[in-house]
Amino acid sequence: MDYGKTLHLPETEFPMRGNLPKREPEILQFWEDNKIYQKRLELRKDAKPFILHDGPPYANGKLHIGHALNKTLKDIIMKYKTMTGHYTRYIPGWDTHGLPIEHAVIKNTGLNRHEMAPLDLRNKCKEYALECVEAQKQDFIRFGVLGEWDRPYLTLRPEFEVKQLGIFGEMAKRG
Repeated sequence: MDYGKTLHLPETEFPMRGNLPKREPEILQFWEDNKIYQKRLELRKDAKPFILHDGPPYANGKLHIGHALNKTLKDIIMKYKTMTGHYTRYIPGWDTHGLPIEHAVIKNTGLNRHEMAPLDLRNKCKEYALECVEAQKQDFIRFGVLGEWDRPYLTLRPEFEVKQLGIFGEMAKRG
């Protein structure tokens, strides 16, 4: 027996199946074409700002469920603050330094760091980190996270490194 015929459901144009593989690219393209993030900022340009200092993920591999949960919760907060009248600029970033990246490079490429010049290893790490940033960025966009994806902060950029060195210098002066 087809129990669907025994129910009195309202008729609607809303599809019964989400058809995500087809719909997701359409939705993301709509957001991009219509500059949804930029319009959100423009509508609230004179409003009280809300700043979320987002601790950056390491650029050392693919995203995992912890990244998805973390970024999605932060995006919910940003969208909520927008709806409550705040100016909510979101600048994503990545930690592109450190042992997690070096370990990933060595593990995934089979390089022997003892047989390499330190500068060559650093260059391999930089290349790997930038590849990971791009892959993670695309996944975060697919999660529906709105932000300034074309202008993220990366800890490997010289201007960021100079700022870090200045802060460490100030800390050293203060003991």
